[in-house]
Amino acid sequence: MLLAASAVAYSSGGFYTRLIDLDAWTMLFWRGLFGGMFLAGMVAWRERGRVGSAIFAIGRDGLLIALGSALATVCFLNALRLSTVADVLVIDATIPFVTAGIAWLVLREREDWVTLAATIAAAGGVAMMMGAVGAEGRLPGNLLAFGMVVLMSCVLVLIRRHPGVSMLPAVGLSAFLCALIVLPFARPLSVSGEELLLLALFGVSQFGLGLLLLALGTPLVSATRGALIGVLQTPLGTLWVWLAFGETPGLATLGGGFIVVAAVVCDIAIRRPQEEIT
Repeated sequence: MLLAASAVAYSSGGFYTRLIDLDAWTMLFWRGLFGGMFLAGMVAWRERGRVGSAIFAIGRDGLLIALGSALATVCFLNALRLSTVADVLVIDATIPFVTAGIAWLVLREREDWVTLAATIAAAGGVAMMMGAVGAEGRLPGNLLAFGMVVLMSCVLVLIRRHPGVSMLPAVGLSAFLCALIVLPFARPLSVSGEELLLLALFGVSQFGLGLLLLALGTPLVSATRGALIGVLQTPLGTLWVWLAFGETPGLATLGGGFIVVAAVVCDIAIRRPQEEIT
């Protein structure tokens, strides 16, 4: 449920980018800064005097999580600039497969048939949604999108690798790193007061909250299940833009979105023999 809520938060990205009329770099800078401040506040509240210990506890893997998450965000943005949205989102839907492979290599974590079947169904649903667009992709953008997939898969596996360690400081650091990476290309002082308020909502409710719930939920399930649930953001993102801006999706988009949601709901609802209520 934490990861499903994270996907809901992330899915509002398209809504905010439609709502805020700014260049992508400036938007990413403020989103990262506000998201980082929100997460820093959450770490301070949760740890209550043990912030330094919490930061040191993330270790080398925590720093890798921060760097990987920040670079994945930058790759995703530039992939959208150099390729089609259809290609990028279809590539994004392969995260559960890549995560499953990395989790098996690093953690020796094998996934059950329910999650694997749901992952295949969800990937098919996303392909159905985006296949209707029919635009041709470009190799550089697609390579960046695949780089984003590998980076996010590694982030999920690294969080899962340390279930007893809070990685909130790591994801908070990733938000600040993202802002720092895009700063040379951004124009942060060009925004108005109204735009700054919207950017604050963007950074807190989409980026910060999404990362917070991701960090809390990922250690509680397998890395592949976590990645599968994250695919929910694709159909949900289409839904919010439809409701807010009247961008009516086609039948293929509606059908593919239904398949994705059904696959994730089935994976969450079907209990495994090894699962117990605690």
